[in-house]
Amino acid sequence: MNMQATPAVAPPPTATPRPPRHRFRSWLLGSLFGAVLLIALYTMAMLWYSYSDGERAGVLQKFSSRGWVCKTYEGELALYVVGGVAPQIWHFSVRDEAVAERLHAAVGQQIRLRYAEHRGLPTSCFGETDYFATDFEVIAAAAPVAPGSALAVEPAAPPAGPPGPRP
Repeated sequence: MNMQATPAVAPPPTATPRPPRHRFRSWLLGSLFGAVLLIALYTMAMLWYSYSDGERAGVLQKFSSRGWVCKTYEGELALYVVGGVAPQIWHFSVRDEAVAERLHAAVGQQIRLRYAEHRGLPTSCFGETDYFATDFEVIAAAAPVAPGSALAVEPAAPPAGPPGPRP
């Protein structure tokens, strides 16, 4: 019997595959990091570029700092179109601390407000509205209520002297 012995060939060494758990974990962390990065870039773009810029004039009725977690400065401007007609109330937000301090002192006065509109912000931590005041100027101080107006209360006339004989 002629048997030739064949040399034993060892299989090539193979790398042990990583457990699938590690691949899923790295995919999940990479996806979360990518989503957070995209949201941050989107928010920065919405804050840098304004949809519109403009001015509005009216009486600054209310200005306050509001919010549970994110404190924002919010204001109301009464826009009077025609005398005797109820004003339209326009809401705005302020991001600049210096402008907010000046607006606190101007409540009740006629002002011209410059603003930028930033649509599509993903959170209300920047402001509750899309309109952000950038600057303002006082047009006229609030006029005091005149004594003869319908808002003033006229004092009652003093009673006449005691009745007596007429000459």
